[in-house]
Amino acid sequence: WGKYEFFVFMATGLLINSLIQTFFMPNADEFSDLIRLGNLDFALLKPIDTQFLVSLRRVHWAGMGNFGFGLLLLAYSLMRIDYTPTLLQCLLYPLYIACGVAIMYSLMISLAATSIWLGRNQTLYDFWFYIVNFGRYPMEIFDGTYGAPLRWFFTFIVPILVVVNVPARLLALPVHPEHFEDWFLPLFAVVAAIVSLIVSRMIFQAALTSYRSASS
Repeated sequence: WGKYEFFVFMATGLLINSLIQTFFMPNADEFSDLIRLGNLDFALLKPIDTQFLVSLRRVHWAGMGNFGFGLLLLAYSLMRIDYTPTLLQCLLYPLYIACGVAIMYSLMISLAATSIWLGRNQTLYDFWFYIVNFGRYPMEIFDGTYGAPLRWFFTFIVPILVVVNVPARLLALPVHPEHFEDWFLPLFAVVAAIVSLIVSRMIFQAALTSYRSASS
C-alpha cells in the first residue's frame, strides 16, 4: 500500500461508515430504549417486517457529510495512483461497498437484538467499536505470531477485515487472477455478506420470540 493507495482505503472506509452512521447506527443505538419504554410493542403490531422497521426507523442525514468527503478523497486518490482500475473493477466497487455495509449492519443488529435478553448492555457497544477498529487497517499488517491468528479470525469468523479491504484492494491494487487472495477474497466477501445477513436475521427473530410485551 502506497500513500495514495492507502487514501483509497481510507475513502472506502469513510463511504461504508457514513452509510452505517446515516441509516443504521441511530436505530440500533435506540433499540434498547424501544424495549425499555414499551415502544417495540407498536412496531410489532404494524403490518411491516419488524426488523426492517426498527432498522430504518430514523435517518441521520448529517452522517452523509462523510460520504461526500469520502467521494472527494476517492477521486483525488485515484487520479494519483500509478494503477488504473478497469471498468469491471469500477462497476464491482459499489457491489463490495454494499457487501461491507451488509456485514457491518448484520453485526450491529445482532448486538442490538441482545438487548431483549440483556437489557441495555454498554459493554456490547464498546465491543462493537473495538471490533470495527480492526477493519480500519489493511489486513496485511496482521502478521506474525499474534497477528496471523487475528487476521484469520477477523476474516473468516467475524469478517470485519473484508469490509473495507476487499473493495479498496479491488480499486487501488492490480488484480492478478493467479494470486489466490485476488479472486478468493472478493468471492468470500459476497458469501460473508449473505451469511451475515442470514445469521443476524436468525438472531433477531430468536430474540423477538423471547420478548415480553410491556403490557404483559
